[in-house]
Amino acid sequence: MNEAARQAARVLPALRSPGLVMDLERLGTLMPSRLSFARSLIRQMARQRWHITRSHFELDAGGFGEVIYRLQTPNGRYHVVIFSRHLEDERRTDRGIAEAWDVTFGLIEGDVDHSLFTTLAENVPLQEAGRQHPRLLVISRANKSLRNFDTFVQALSAGQQPPVDAIREVGYLYRTTAVYGNGKFGIADYGRLQDNPDFQHPFSAQMAAVYVLRQFSIEQVEHLAQQAAPQTAVALGEELQRYLGIGNSTGLGMAPFLIRHPQLINQWISAREQALALAKAQVPTEASRERLLALCQRARQYLAETEVEDADQAASNKVVVDELDDNLPWLEQVALTDNLWQQLTDWSEAAQSVATQELLNTLLIELYPEVVDPLEDGMAVQEKLDLVPDMPLVQLKQIIETQFDWALQEDFTAPEACHWFWYNSVEKEEPRLGVRATDPGVAKELPLAIAPRVQKVHGALATFLEENPQALSIDFLLAEPAHMECVRRIQTMAATQYGEIRANLWHRDMKPMHLLRTKLSFLGANRFDPRGDRWVRVTFFQGAPLIAELNSEPADLMTFDDWSYALAPTCPGTGEPEPA
Repeated sequence: MNEAARQAARVLPALRSPGLVMDLERLGTLMPSRLSFARSLIRQMARQRWHITRSHFELDAGGFGEVIYRLQTPNGRYHVVIFSRHLEDERRTDRGIAEAWDVTFGLIEGDVDHSLFTTLAENVPLQEAGRQHPRLLVISRANKSLRNFDTFVQALSAGQQPPVDAIREVGYLYRTTAVYGNGKFGIADYGRLQDNPDFQHPFSAQMAAVYVLRQFSIEQVEHLAQQAAPQTAVALGEELQRYLGIGNSTGLGMAPFLIRHPQLINQWISAREQALALAKAQVPTEASRERLLALCQRARQYLAETEVEDADQAASNKVVVDELDDNLPWLEQVALTDNLWQQLTDWSEAAQSVATQELLNTLLIELYPEVVDPLEDGMAVQEKLDLVPDMPLVQLKQIIETQFDWALQEDFTAPEACHWFWYNSVEKEEPRLGVRATDPGVAKELPLAIAPRVQKVHGALATFLEENPQALSIDFLLAEPAHMECVRRIQTMAATQYGEIRANLWHRDMKPMHLLRTKLSFLGANRFDPRGDRWVRVTFFQGAPLIAELNSEPADLMTFDDWSYALAPTCPGTGEPEPA
């Protein structure tokens, strides 16, 4: 049997069970994959030959002013308009209550004439407080990493490259504090992008704006160095440019997204699980084994180099590094059988941490772009929770008992099971966590915890069925209309596998970080570094190809796309000390 016939004869492994996949702790270990939106955007840019150029650059000696970048695609033209303003140190904060930032920017559809530019200049720096233009697809803001900014400018102005350690510790020159789309504050509604061939994938417009900000950060520090010392200043080395990313500071405001968009989350997780099943179904070759070994070694070195302040995250990273050390000799020596990938994942699930298991799954997905990448086109969905009024009530009860059994298993009479409650802050109308027994605001609780709501529906319909055994769902809802929204969700999500996160979001041991990391991994964030238990710093596009490389129309898309787990440069002239 030839190789093509062997591959065709392979049976696709069964998708992993929702009980395993949708466990919140497991979701909280996910790493970005080639299906993450930052990765798929870069591939799309290269495949469609996007061209990005700087069309306006007016910065003063302090680096303040306006810069515009043009994005030309086969389908249209867009501009990223960036405003750099002086910001006093005491006003610089990543919290949601901030009213000013070092940089504000927006991605706008079409051309920018003088009148529109004036409108943007008056409103984009105000963010929520401004009257934003409906052609804006994205607005955002970012603050400097002051330590890196000063280090970079001083080194470049002196004719030297900044030390690699400066980036290894932080990873970026700017960190965003929010990247808004989907109609926020008067910008273009989500529907504007649904039929847009450039930004059909989830969050692709936001990722495009952040990618361009990375280029601005490089050109701004080079400009500042040139202004400070025009006779000696040098450009930032290409390897260091590539190693720079864009940071992001994110808090609890992101967490409810995964609960409020269960159909979208189902699409994301389903695509990843299908990708894993497809990868495990491939017949390994010596080339694919060598590729996986190289990826394991790169990921191991990346985690060893990554510096995080959070002790628990640092310990988790070390566990993964140590466990990869066990995997490498096994992979090198084991026989090359048709089920090698299944053997690897079975062993990891039996003997290794959840974080290592999911990293290995991510690396297996990386091996087979030809079968995995087409899945990125199925990660968007039109969300709608439909009611099935004529569903027999006994059938609804069975659905809850079989597909929402995880929600019925929680004992909500135990104090630890009802510890937290979710509410919106008055200041910013953003989600917060309160302690139910002590904090005010329970009357304003947000209905984010699905498990207790499902339990209440189950209990109420069981009682109703005792007296109305032939009842339909609509009969129950006419008697108990408060349960309408939850019943819609149960009936709709019964047709999915991975839309519901199987966790009690009230439980004392629930970690909001797991919710944040789940979404951030699909966006494409890396260098996950929690700061406390409710906000985190991450980095986007570290190691990604530069705009100059994109504009040069890469011939080898495979090599161009191979930038995950960026390693610190070691070449002379990049800021790394020469060997003794």
